[in-house]
Amino acid sequence: MRKLAARSILLAMLNSSFAGVRRGIVALAASVATGVALLGASPAAQAQPAVPELPDFAQSSTDITFDDVLNQTRENAWDSRNAFLSQVSDFDPNAARQIKPVLDSAIDVTFPGLRAQKEREEVQRLAAIRESREAEVAAERARAEEAARQAEAERQRQEFNVGPCPADADVCVDIDGRRTWLQNNGEISYVAPSMAPGKPGEDTPRGTFYVNRKVKDEISYEFNNAPMPYAIYFTNNGHAFHMGNPAYDSAGCVRLPEQAALTFWNDLQIGDKVFIY
Repeated sequence: MRKLAARSILLAMLNSSFAGVRRGIVALAASVATGVALLGASPAAQAQPAVPELPDFAQSSTDITFDDVLNQTRENAWDSRNAFLSQVSDFDPNAARQIKPVLDSAIDVTFPGLRAQKEREEVQRLAAIRESREAEVAAERARAEEAARQAEAERQRQEFNVGPCPADADVCVDIDGRRTWLQNNGEISYVAPSMAPGKPGEDTPRGTFYVNRKVKDEISYEFNNAPMPYAIYFTNNGHAFHMGNPAYDSAGCVRLPEQAALTFWNDLQIGDKVFIY
C-alpha cells in the first residue's frame, strides 16, 4: 500500500513538474528524488537529496511525461524511459545525465530487475556487434591475403622460365633444373613442387614423346614388384611419370610426390605431348 500511494504521489508531482517543463528540470529532479524516497528507500537515503542546479526551460515542451514511463507495461517501459531521457537531453545533455540515476532508481522500484535485464541485453548486443565487425575484418583480411597470394602466383607464373619447351606441349620436364609442369596452350596450369629424374647411367631420355599408356596401380616387375602408382608412360621402354620419393633419383622414370602424381594422372591423357630437355 505504501508503494502504491508513494507511486501515485510521485506521478502527480512529476506530471505537474514536467507539464510544459514550465518549472524547469530542477523541479522534475526534485520530484523524482522525493518519489524514490517514498517508494521505500532506506532511512539514510530518505534524507533530502541534493538536487542539481539545472537551467529552466520555460518555453520547452515534451511528448512523453514521467507518468508515461511508469504507466507502461514492463515490456514497453524501457523504451519510454529512453525516449524520456532523449527528450530531456535535447534540452540540456548535462541535465539528462544528472536526472538519469534518479529516474533509474524509480524504474528499479516500479519494475524490479528491468534495468539489470536491459543492461545485460545491451552488453550482449554490443558484443554481437563487436563479433560481427571482427568477423568482417577477418573476412576482409582473408580476401586481401588471397588476392595477394593470387597476385604473387601470377607474378611467378609470368616470370617462370619455360626454357625451350614448346607451347603445344602438355607436360614439360627440365632435367637439369629438376622441374616439371603442366601447361595448356602455353599457359602453365600446374608446377610440381619437386621431382626426381633418372640417375646417371639410367638417365631419363630427352626429346619429344607422347603419353601412350596409363596404369593407376602399376608395379615394376623389373625391380621386384616395386610400386609405381599413377604411372603415365611416355616411351615404350618403361619410362613414365609416377608417384615415388623424389628425394633420390630413379631408374629413368620421373618420380613425383603424391599430390603432383595425382594431378598429372588426372590431367594427362593418351596422346598428350611430353617435352623433356
